[in-house]
Amino acid sequence: MLSYRHAFHAGNHADVLKHVALVQILLHLNRKQTPWWYVDTHAGAGLYDLGSDYARKNAEYATGIGRLWRCEDPPPPAVADYLALVRALNPQGRLTHYPGSPWLASRLMRPQDRLRLFELHPTDAAQLAAVFAHRARHVRIERSDGFTGLKAVLPPPARRGLVLIDPAYEVKADYRRVLEALAAGLTRFAHGVYLLWYPLLVRQDARELASRLRRLAPDWLDARLTVRAAPDGGHGLYGSGVFVINPPWTLAEALRASLPWLARVLAQDAAASHTLEVHSP
Repeated sequence: MLSYRHAFHAGNHADVLKHVALVQILLHLNRKQTPWWYVDTHAGAGLYDLGSDYARKNAEYATGIGRLWRCEDPPPPAVADYLALVRALNPQGRLTHYPGSPWLASRLMRPQDRLRLFELHPTDAAQLAAVFAHRARHVRIERSDGFTGLKAVLPPPARRGLVLIDPAYEVKADYRRVLEALAAGLTRFAHGVYLLWYPLLVRQDARELASRLRRLAPDWLDARLTVRAAPDGGHGLYGSGVFVINPPWTLAEALRASLPWLARVLAQDAAASHTLEVHSP
């Protein structure tokens, strides 16, 4: 399905949660000199102009990164790490662009590290290629289904890395496919770090996803950020979660400090909340 464009949602509250976790995982991988691979199954366009018609249509960034940008309260360290990268993209001090996950990964990668990016949408894939045209040696982009392509790149030669799975969930099959992709990935790359973003929706398959994810591996972290009350019988996104398999030991502490602050700053009503659950063998 090629109707989804992340440009409509770039920089919203879900991106904030996902990217705070992403940055912390990659910073942890950088503690060792040995190389890592970053694999993104749904890479998007890589970089988003917040002045574009797509971004301005619903202006979701205004209640996401926009609130953090304007917030005068000192952020927790993990949020500060993320904000520093967003500010580096906007050096004039005005919030005009928002980084996609691949852009953030490229800013944290070192000469020995590699990015493998999948994007099926032809327009986004072309923009992604343009963003990384100068990094062809270190970044490989494929215009293909990331669920399918994941099998070919695991395990990475480096034997260290992060796999991000972040589909649109516009079709019901995505809920099944993320489970299948994670299960297959773990058979090939059992010790890799897997970061899955998922939506908080009223629909049943969304409500059941987290419990099914927890059966895949013994070592996991599940963080949720709710920004408003769940719609009564509606279908709107009222929050999101990140589920991490084989999380770095530093991630739970970073999120434990960040989630209360994010819930307060990103709250859209009094129902805003957060949860963090960690399980290790």
